[in-house]
Amino acid sequence: MTENQSVNTCKNNLLDLVRTTFSADHYAVSATGVEIDAVADHFAKCRLELAPNHRNARGAVMGGVLFTMADFGAAIAANTDCLDGGNLGWVSLNGVIHYLSTTRGERLVSETRCVKLGRTTALYRTSILDGDRLVAEVETTMVRVG
Repeated sequence: MTENQSVNTCKNNLLDLVRTTFSADHYAVSATGVEIDAVADHFAKCRLELAPNHRNARGAVMGGVLFTMADFGAAIAANTDCLDGGNLGWVSLNGVIHYLSTTRGERLVSETRCVKLGRTTALYRTSILDGDRLVAEVETTMVRVG
């Protein structure tokens, strides 16, 4: 197998590798129900089918649900280049969320992209959408560990 074939095989299996690795994130996956739809180099797309347990006393989606989606997406996007051997080299250092709109639908989609990748820190931005409506924007600073 050539080096290019090896890289292509790795890229083709990246989604499966990410899903397997991050299935251990029990809060995001099991408790909250976030699913990973797509990954690429420093990119993650996730979705969440909303249920009554995601809502607060007013019937709106809890802010913690949105923040969980963003934190999970940032962890996935930041670690797409270092998953070999199950190594997670990046963790959240801090996050800032901007709640922009209430949700009206039954599904949320988040897309996380790298804004700036440094040697020891990185900045990721997550957009959370309810259909075409932008519900929240989150900026997460990641730090390299280990």
